[in-house]
Amino acid sequence: MQSRQQPFRFSANAWRQFKRNKPALLSLFILLLLTMVAVLAPLIANDRPLYIKLNGENFYPAFTNSHLYNIKDYDGSLKKIQIDIADWRQFKADKVIWAPVVYSPAKGDYVNYAFVSPFSTQKFLNESGEIVSMPSRYRHWLGTGQRGDDLLAGLVYGTRISLTIGFISMSIAALIGILVGAFAGFFGDDRLASSRGKFILMVPGLFLGWFYAFQIRSVTLSEALRESNYYFFKQLMLSIVIFAFIIFIFLFIGKLAGKLPWLNRKMLIPIDTFISRLIEIFVSLPIFLLIITVAAISKPSIFNLMVIIGLTNWTGIARLTRAEMLRVRNLEFIQSAQAMGYHKLRIIMHHALPNAIAPALISISFGIANAILIESGLSFIGLGVPPDVVTWGSLLNAGRGNFDAWWMVVFPGLCIFITVTTYNLIGEGLRDALDPKLKA
Repeated sequence: MQSRQQPFRFSANAWRQFKRNKPALLSLFILLLLTMVAVLAPLIANDRPLYIKLNGENFYPAFTNSHLYNIKDYDGSLKKIQIDIADWRQFKADKVIWAPVVYSPAKGDYVNYAFVSPFSTQKFLNESGEIVSMPSRYRHWLGTGQRGDDLLAGLVYGTRISLTIGFISMSIAALIGILVGAFAGFFGDDRLASSRGKFILMVPGLFLGWFYAFQIRSVTLSEALRESNYYFFKQLMLSIVIFAFIIFIFLFIGKLAGKLPWLNRKMLIPIDTFISRLIEIFVSLPIFLLIITVAAISKPSIFNLMVIIGLTNWTGIARLTRAEMLRVRNLEFIQSAQAMGYHKLRIIMHHALPNAIAPALISISFGIANAILIESGLSFIGLGVPPDVVTWGSLLNAGRGNFDAWWMVVFPGLCIFITVTTYNLIGEGLRDALDPKLKA
């Protein structure tokens, strides 16, 4: 009896091809490890104990949201401890459980300030107020910065910032690039029809909408960008509403005008040409200089940095999606959906786009690595995140002025190198796995 042949599944075949690429598979595990470090950062590096027993009472300083502990002494008196500034290493605890790294980022150990090497003698202020040799439990294993900041704690928390900025900024770029590329590729220059009245009035509507929504309100938006993220988001949403309202008014007038004899004739809108020229304009701009300019005039913020990177890195994704949509739109299942009378938006989102998104996923993977490099570069020159936020780039910047502090350059540089290489290898693995020519 012949065995029944299993049906071909593209996802299973892609995963099988990806597992054969050992560097890509190893990079995937490294990325999962980095993600775990980012998620569990407060449990890995924290200057507050995870658990401490003082005078017979149990406390969990690393998990509490309060700012003050009232602890009863053995003589009945109350001792107040301010949780965020207390040096928990100085307490005589009955029992204590520390995080693997007993320091938090951007909090100085002033006994070991001014760049202490990982291999040099480190000092410790004990419970009696005496400066002694550093116990191994409290040692700065990767050295310290100018104010005695623990480098290992900074690297742990820098992982969270770098991965977050890379993922969210490329999510913004992917949303813009995939939608723009999908519409450009699916409709092309010969599949989007509109009446002359709508098209003629839409063009001045776009210019007037941009003028009243963004040009006139540019000062308001600039001030909001410097003030706070919430205020800027609110003002940006207001500008988008004004822009959409003006476009709607002109489209409505165009619909009424389309009833006139000459204006009711159908015409093709070359949306692919418009979007292709827009992409070319973006590609011709010096993107990194543009990012530096916007970052310099805006208030330092992680949110601003993610938005800036996302809004300037969508063109590659749009080009790949457009190219795939130009191929997919002529396949039989798309023609069948059109023959069944499905709405064009449904055909794009439910049928065409899922079969054209594979090259964009590869570009997104490489884009995350590029976003991490951009963030590190901006933080290195002091234009990235706020000064109180520790990133790998800011750690590199801290060691730039002291060439003897080699550890401030080597270890953050290794973190950037490993993370960027990991994403690049995963991108190459995805490129091979999603290649339809490589079927197992």
